[in-house]
Amino acid sequence: MDPTRVLSEMRSVGLHATELGPDRYLPSEPRELEPLLASHELSLIGAFVPLTLYRAELASDMLSYCQRASGTLASAGSSIMVLGPSSHLDGYDTPVTLSEEEWDLFFENLQRVVEINGEDGLTTAVHPHWGMAVERPEHVDRLLDCSEAGLCLDTGHIYLGGGDPVTIAEQAGSRVVHVHLKDVDEEKAQRVLAGEVPFRQAVIDDLFVPLGAGAVDIAGVIRHLESIGFDGWYVLEQDVSLKGEPAPGEGPIADAIASVEYLEGITL
Repeated sequence: MDPTRVLSEMRSVGLHATELGPDRYLPSEPRELEPLLASHELSLIGAFVPLTLYRAELASDMLSYCQRASGTLASAGSSIMVLGPSSHLDGYDTPVTLSEEEWDLFFENLQRVVEINGEDGLTTAVHPHWGMAVERPEHVDRLLDCSEAGLCLDTGHIYLGGGDPVTIAEQAGSRVVHVHLKDVDEEKAQRVLAGEVPFRQAVIDDLFVPLGAGAVDIAGVIRHLESIGFDGWYVLEQDVSLKGEPAPGEGPIADAIASVEYLEGITL
């Protein structure tokens, strides 16, 4: 979909800010990005930056990329870098298991990322994600135990990895600095978790559904975070695969409207 249409629909739904999205979808230069977002009354709050941090041969390039991305985000007024702890494999369909040595290097490089972002005034939020190095509940536990980085609580990916988003929100406490709200179809999620269906195919088959229509306790997550004084952003994020340009009023906007209506109905 054309970025102008996406931004216009976001604002019409009542959203106030956006992440940067995939590379080159929106302008990365602040002089181009800022007026575009301002014309839709949206601000920039962050971006998803994939970094492979556990391979020595990739570390230098990854940290250089992080340095450039951090500077760009800070210049554009962002406050968060959402770090995707990437695998060295392509796509998200193949699980990766780190050795103890790779975990050590991962945390060493993660600390450097936190320092780079901190120098630019950005908070690092590590995003557990299906098919990445931090995927399962035990990976999140290790992240919280072995680093000082913040957590991006993606409710859909936490659930997909076999975790309970409410439990992890309770365990992480103030380490939750950013939230991606995502709901999932339980049957499709279980098939991905069991290795019966690749993640990409599941997304094509509508793995992710409007908030309140799936198996994730979205309301429970929000109630807990609000009860402990969470003051970060809730990002409405639903991965979809489009077969073509949707007709006006159709496509992702319909699910976004349903999700916003669900959120507005949550009692705290």
